[in-house]
Amino acid sequence: MSDTEHTVIREDGASRGRYVIHLAPGFDAEMTFSTAADGTITIDHTGVPREYEGQGIAAKLVNKAITEAREQGFKITPVCSYVVAQFRRHPEWSDLRA
Repeated sequence: MSDTEHTVIREDGASRGRYVIHLAPGFDAEMTFSTAADGTITIDHTGVPREYEGQGIAAKLVNKAITEAREQGFKITPVCSYVVAQFRRHPEWSDLRA
């Protein structure tokens, strides 16, 4: 599967959800979050199978959340170390930080 074929899907539950990319049977990359009453999401975990590391897949997950935050008007609390680092690298996202 080429990089352009990676589709990020958002799955929402009552208070938790995830952004996921189905890479191959049995191989999913995911970024999990919880949702507060005010709509803020707290991203607490990002995981990419070892076989797929280093391909920018985790960045695709974060970028999808950033895009949706801009479109839908919600804020993000980064707790996952990867997402915290991405917010540091992208000061232009500071308006989306809860």
